[in-house]
Amino acid sequence: MKKTKRKAAKAKTSAYHHGDLRQALHGAAVSLLEEEGLAALSLRAVARKAGVSHAAPYRHYANHEALLVELAVEGFGELRAAISSAASAPDNRMDRITGIGGAYIRFASKHPALTQLMFGPQMPNRDAIAALTEAADAIGAEIGEALEDPALGLAVWAAVHGLAMLIVENVIDLGQRRAGNAVLPTRAEILLRSLFTNQD
Repeated sequence: MKKTKRKAAKAKTSAYHHGDLRQALHGAAVSLLEEEGLAALSLRAVARKAGVSHAAPYRHYANHEALLVELAVEGFGELRAAISSAASAPDNRMDRITGIGGAYIRFASKHPALTQLMFGPQMPNRDAIAALTEAADAIGAEIGEALEDPALGLAVWAAVHGLAMLIVENVIDLGQRRAGNAVLPTRAEILLRSLFTNQD
């Protein structure tokens, strides 16, 4: 019996030795964030999920904030890529606006905990973290560039982000409670058309 327990423990704690500890920790952190939410995301929980010692995460993350920053910066990169892809096809500006809005809402509804981390108060020192502020600023720059108007880009970003957070916080129902999140991008596009009708 003891031998079986030792084997199981060895298999669990040595899993990362054949790969990359950082990647194992990162994967565990992403899983925890998506499955259990931001409140469950501690370095100890990440280590447990990855099957490594409680000290192992400190080889790659100086502290809890460093882990949060990495996840948030990665999230900003994914969101920016989604916005860029959505804005690249349409010829007219209104379609680019709705495409951007649909992509933004799709991302937020698929990754609610990550969205809250990216934009929420969990990192009070965010202004002092260059990688984080640059990644966030890049979202506004991407939208402004796609619409060829920084001011319009800021207005669109404000509108779609406000809508996204209302959805993530479960404040409003655009039909997702009955039909599921798949309806959200289309509903968001309809709202954006009503707000920016003169952008064709």
